[in-house]
Amino acid sequence: MLAQTLQEWGEREDLWVFGYGSLIWRPEFEFEERRPAKVHGWHRALKMWSRINRGTPERPGLVFGMLSGGSCQGMVFRIARAQGREVLAQLWAREMSLAVYDPRWLECHTQSGPVKALAFTLSRKSPQHTGVLSEEEYRRIFMEASGIYGTTHEYAHRTLEELKRHNIHDRGLEKLLKLIER
Repeated sequence: MLAQTLQEWGEREDLWVFGYGSLIWRPEFEFEERRPAKVHGWHRALKMWSRINRGTPERPGLVFGMLSGGSCQGMVFRIARAQGREVLAQLWAREMSLAVYDPRWLECHTQSGPVKALAFTLSRKSPQHTGVLSEEEYRRIFMEASGIYGTTHEYAHRTLEELKRHNIHDRGLEKLLKLIER
């Protein structure tokens, strides 16, 4: 998939990447520019099992995926063309180590006009997709799930805080995080 993505990008111009979760607050790559952006036809959802980063096989945690339907506000990052190949390799090591995501080139709307950016989407057919979770299941996961990078709750809270810092509102995520306060 990396070879196909490199071919689709073509290395003729700067590389754009769309972040909707931890890429917003921990991109781990150099970028020339970052802009708020909105994608139509996809939405951010805390519906992907994490058995290493934010959970364990015995107590799986959750991470974000982008599921079809709705819209998603996040950030686009512009990476200089000369660094694009290296950054894609870094992103693959981080996001695609288990080949769970489906990489897609999506039109992202920014105040400076649209850009075509790489986004990591999640299929509802993926075995990592949680399906419907009850409020009680989310509450239990927030209270118990922890992996090598910390807890699911910390991950979701940090994402919400960074979204707010960029004036991006996610009422669904706010509602989920209030579950742990009850």
